[in-house]
Amino acid sequence: MVQLIRKSIKECPECGSKNIYRNTEKGETTCRDCGLVLEDRMVDLSQEWRDFSDDGSESKRRTGAPTSETQFDQGLGTEVGTTSDFYKLGSDRERDKFFRLRKWNIRISTAIERNLKVALAELKRISSFLKLPKSVEEEAARIYRLTVQKGLVRGRSMESVVAGALYAACRRHEVPRTLDEMGEASGIEKKEIGRTYRFVTRELGISIRPSNPADYIPRFASALKLSPEIQSKAVKILESARDIELTSGRGPTGIAAAALYVASLIHGEKRTQREVADVAGVTEVTIRNRYKELIKKLKLTKDVEKSKRK
Repeated sequence: MVQLIRKSIKECPECGSKNIYRNTEKGETTCRDCGLVLEDRMVDLSQEWRDFSDDGSESKRRTGAPTSETQFDQGLGTEVGTTSDFYKLGSDRERDKFFRLRKWNIRISTAIERNLKVALAELKRISSFLKLPKSVEEEAARIYRLTVQKGLVRGRSMESVVAGALYAACRRHEVPRTLDEMGEASGIEKKEIGRTYRFVTRELGISIRPSNPADYIPRFASALKLSPEIQSKAVKILESARDIELTSGRGPTGIAAAALYVASLIHGEKRTQREVADVAGVTEVTIRNRYKELIKKLKLTKDVEKSKRK
């Protein structure tokens, strides 16, 4: 590619000609008339495409995969070969060298890296069990990494800190998951998860907004196989309850389940308190108490009784 130079060099110092051009492929600036090389700068202006495959194909892959918080080295580390590479080596000397290099590559890893290897594998397992989105998984890995770097893991089990970080990430991304679900997935008691969650968020200065009961409605309604009309009615009941501050000081899952129970009664798709309580992970007593508060404060008694007559 040839490009005329108009700013840096205007004329040739040898012959005085202004017929100057630059070849960007070779990095040369020369005079067209006398052939004097005015500049010789080898600058690679091409794209940074690289390919290390054995077949020598001209693919357009970049130099590596994107970084990820869910990997202990964020995807930037190196590994000395794989097991399949062992069979490509011809002599015993090369194989001994291969194993020796792999051994030392593992030995030089730090204590934090070894901790992250195990913890992030457990984090991925719990995230897969709860079917959490990738964004929540990345956020939880970032929180856990900060916890380890600040030495907050000492005196606590790795599993509880992982569960606490995941729960904090769910709250930050407004992905509704209860402590009971987190405890079932991780095998840690929900009290321990809640204690660790509060400690981690306090020490790291993470601000968490209060849970919105309406976020639980779609999941509970799907498990109970209720219609979209009932979901909309339950959300409206929660909005009315929030306006009179009936939701403050009460568990979001309990009030959401009760609103869904009231909506199912009004629309005639009745579900028992036991069924709703099992899906929400609360007791029947909680459903019954929240139900009485909702129909009394929101004056829904007539609507519920009317549906019962039908």
